[in-house]
Amino acid sequence: MTFNFGSGFGSHSGSAPSPFDALNGPRLAGPSGSHPLHYVRAEELLRPSDGAVTGQILFDHPARVGEGITGRIRMAAFKEVSARKANLRLVGLRLDEVRHETEHRDSEGHVTSTDRWVETEGKLFVTDAFLEPPIPTNLQPGATWEAPFAVPAPQLGPPSAHLGESIVAWALEIRWDIAMGSDHWVAFFLPLAQNPDLLRAGIGKQGGMSLLNSVSVGDAAIGVLSPLPAPVGQEIAVRVAWPSAPSGKGARIELHRRTNAPNGVEGIIASVNIDPALLTSGAAEARLLVPADSAPSFDGAGLEINYIIRVLVDRRLRSDAAIERPVGIV
Repeated sequence: MTFNFGSGFGSHSGSAPSPFDALNGPRLAGPSGSHPLHYVRAEELLRPSDGAVTGQILFDHPARVGEGITGRIRMAAFKEVSARKANLRLVGLRLDEVRHETEHRDSEGHVTSTDRWVETEGKLFVTDAFLEPPIPTNLQPGATWEAPFAVPAPQLGPPSAHLGESIVAWALEIRWDIAMGSDHWVAFFLPLAQNPDLLRAGIGKQGGMSLLNSVSVGDAAIGVLSPLPAPVGQEIAVRVAWPSAPSGKGARIELHRRTNAPNGVEGIIASVNIDPALLTSGAAEARLLVPADSAPSFDGAGLEINYIIRVLVDRRLRSDAAIERPVGIV
């Protein structure tokens, strides 16, 4: 029996529902062990229109979880639109990398080869329709329309996030329900930021210990000297006191990201080497840069991502000794 780790994977394709279907096809697939979403920006997924209507949206302020989203919509019809109903909708996408496997058998039923690959699979987990503003159901070519709008953001999120192997994306969409035909739509990408107040309030799994200045781990304490939750693109200042830390040939203070994405991997996103002798004296310090493209801490839509400060001592001829604490990031 042979294994084809993604041989011919160009015949595979990933997909997401409209209006996030702009990249549907082989770009959203890859061979076994690959991560096609690592090379995709969430904005690229959005197809802004089916061609019948074009539009523009002006937001009054950046959108955050749990707050109101306000602004003004402008649109113009390229084709005639005649719909049963029309609504402004808030739609949320969850897009995951998923591992697949297919066995090939001979005429006697014996497995001769196995094809393994990765495809992305998407679903809309929110499709909230609003009665205001009232959207015209009939438009003639060349007709224009504009109106202010005010809609609520999801109370608990999740925020927009690229987890590397999964994506959460949001859009505001006007969709016309066409009888006996394909719906028309015009959609606007919506960056939805995490709300630090949710983390501070301990909502979900991301608050609590991740926002404490100091967390005890046995006789050790891992402290964060900089403000929490930590903003992406900035440094986290860490101080560690570990009286019983073993001796070793080296030590590190690291920032890890952990996710439950189906094809997800744990990653070390920042690491600083330190003298292990400083751990027992309580003078071990490091500054860990949070990459600017990091997803915020969150759990929602069945996904979660959290961050860990991990302290390791590299012991000779023995496994590493390690302690860790959670840390909140927005």
